[in-house]
Amino acid sequence: MNNPTSQSASNADILERHGTWFGHPAGLSTLFFTEMWERFSYYGMRALLALYMTTATTHVILRGDGSEVANPGMGLDVGTAAAIYGLYTSLVYIMALPGGWVADNLWGQRKAVWVGGWIIALGHFTMAVPSTFAFFLGLVFVVLGTGLLKPNVSTIVGELYPEGGARRDAGFSIFYMGINVGALLGPLITSFLAEGYNWHWGFGAAGVGMVFGLIQYRNRARLLGETGLLKTEDRPAQLAAKSRRFFGTFFAVAVGVVAFGYLVSSGVIPATLSQIATVLGYSVLIIIAAYFVYLWTVGGHTREENRRLGVIFWLFLLIAVFWSGFEQAGSSLNLFGRDYTDRNILGWLMPAGFLQSVNSFFIILLAPVFGSLWVWLERRNRNPSIPMKAGMGLVGLSMGFFVLAWGAANATTDNLVSPSWLVVTYFFHTVGELCISPIGLSAITKLSPANRVGQMMGVWFVGAALGNLFAGLVAGQLADLAPGPLFQNVAMTIGIVGIVGLLAAPWVKRLTGGKS
Repeated sequence: MNNPTSQSASNADILERHGTWFGHPAGLSTLFFTEMWERFSYYGMRALLALYMTTATTHVILRGDGSEVANPGMGLDVGTAAAIYGLYTSLVYIMALPGGWVADNLWGQRKAVWVGGWIIALGHFTMAVPSTFAFFLGLVFVVLGTGLLKPNVSTIVGELYPEGGARRDAGFSIFYMGINVGALLGPLITSFLAEGYNWHWGFGAAGVGMVFGLIQYRNRARLLGETGLLKTEDRPAQLAAKSRRFFGTFFAVAVGVVAFGYLVSSGVIPATLSQIATVLGYSVLIIIAAYFVYLWTVGGHTREENRRLGVIFWLFLLIAVFWSGFEQAGSSLNLFGRDYTDRNILGWLMPAGFLQSVNSFFIILLAPVFGSLWVWLERRNRNPSIPMKAGMGLVGLSMGFFVLAWGAANATTDNLVSPSWLVVTYFFHTVGELCISPIGLSAITKLSPANRVGQMMGVWFVGAALGNLFAGLVAGQLADLAPGPLFQNVAMTIGIVGIVGLLAAPWVKRLTGGKS
């Protein structure tokens, strides 16, 4: 391998020759649009999932000329569809762990993003085929591709700023704006096509968006210099052996999962998807708890490090609870928007998926406000601690569900309510997200022991995965419980956890040793 110092200097020269983009390395524009189109495809497709799976197989749509055209869904019950949704969204986060390992050890981040993007596009185009098998196969492709692309494109952004500091933070702020621009536009386009014409046109449109992102990624790759390329001292033979071991293990696990799925679907193993998701969720929680007990007892850490590990575990629990509510946007809130919301606008029936763009709109609107607020409070030594922000995020999320429970109290399929109830709910959810999102990876890097940073990053991803899984399970209760009581139960549960988080924040802050 080349000398790291000379390699870094050489890369800095390359990046400098390409100029800047809004005062940042020009390569940031490549990653901005790559992530924008990937999020366009992800959130565009996600907005359709629960709606498509629960739409009747006999569903027809009324065209402007008065004619009826068939646009059938899968006809699944809400409980099954929500379990599938939860498993899918949780696996997206879990696959970020092997995706990051492949990039670090075998391919480099640049190749992982390129290959992952094409697998995502393949998944969307597979889902464009009107077949149940193609639908589930497409979901598998999207999970695998996102696991490769999502964590590694962010890693490349960080590598553009070897000096770190405030300039890197500003670069990530611009990058995250790309995420939300994509998440804003994706549901608008895919829902318009899917709900107004054909579900599979919407899935295909998500794939087209990913292809646009890949084209510009390849055409503008030169702006990245050597950033994101594989850095290793392994010889080619060693890399090949490592690759064979990894992919051999991976495909063995995949075969086992497929075999298990076949046994369940054929009735040999009597289990429902909801039961499988529930067992998986509690199993993951027990494994993570056991892992932290191991670190505290025989991990070889100092007393201060163990305290900080305890803070990470506490934040892991809070973030899992947060995502279990927040990620119902694509499931229970999406179904409420379709079945209980009056979407008739001057004779035009607005697609239910349009409401999935509201959160991203508020993020784009409010993120600069919150960024300025945290800086203003920091200057006055009043910036809330990491544990306090986590509690505030949960309380904001709870307030959103209380608003929706109020609006849903008298909602029926014959007594539709205004979309403004969902808009206000998403406003509070966005406020909660902007409170809790800053603590994420920043908190992990501050609090983790030096030799555990990567593992703790993985734990953070697992927390998000766990929250997504339980979000699907909670949404499945719409099959047996009216929306009003369901949203009230969610609001109370999350609100209680949020209040506990706020009350515990001063004590938890002391455990951080001043790193909050």
